[in-house]
Amino acid sequence: MIGGELVPYCTIPAVFESVANGDTSLGVVPIENSIEGSVGITLDSLAHKFDLKIYEEIIIPINQNLIVNPESQMGDIKDVYSHAQAIAQCREFISKNNIQPHYAVSTARAAKDIMGDKTKAAIGNAKTAELYDLKILKANIQDMKNNETRFVVISKDDQVPTGHDKTSIIFSIYEDKPGGLYNILGIFQKENINLTKIESRPSKKGLGKYLFFVDFNGHKDDELIQKILCDIEENTYFLKVLGSYPEFK
Repeated sequence: MIGGELVPYCTIPAVFESVANGDTSLGVVPIENSIEGSVGITLDSLAHKFDLKIYEEIIIPINQNLIVNPESQMGDIKDVYSHAQAIAQCREFISKNNIQPHYAVSTARAAKDIMGDKTKAAIGNAKTAELYDLKILKANIQDMKNNETRFVVISKDDQVPTGHDKTSIIFSIYEDKPGGLYNILGIFQKENINLTKIESRPSKKGLGKYLFFVDFNGHKDDELIQKILCDIEENTYFLKVLGSYPEFK
């Protein structure tokens, strides 16, 4: 999604590139799903490839649907196409119905690719079906009913403080230093700052080398948060502030 508009073939890297190149001021990308966890390509893009800020977060309930051509019936479907995350969220339905799953770069692209073939289906939301004049054969096929995805709005600009903010950072600790991560987390505990998420990702620099993504309450311009960031920087090999933004309510 770019600038709030559904773009049929838009992949996550394309959204980042569009914002980074100045083609659009804002982009929307998924960062975390309540069933499948974090979206690695988004985290890696924020960490390694683009100097962009998280400007806002949005949490949306996800209802996955089996999308087919107008003439298709359940007995016709042999193959189903969608993004890897959507496929993973519907494993039980796919297995129960003996349908062969196939990965696509996006749910929209999957819908486009099945047009005109009654043996093929896609998994996606209602808007995707509407966009390509397809029909929803089965609604709400996700394995878990409390399926939610957290999206982030990315921008070149920082968000101003609102008084109800959270900050996302990424850091790596010095190698072979006992208690390195414990010491960093102790900085937050000492200042009574609540962590809302912590996750490790491979640093791409070898086995056993990790980056840590942390979300916590407060804005990077707050005096206390600035002190915490300085303390973290003094005790880490690498620190990048991914942005401060209003906490989604």
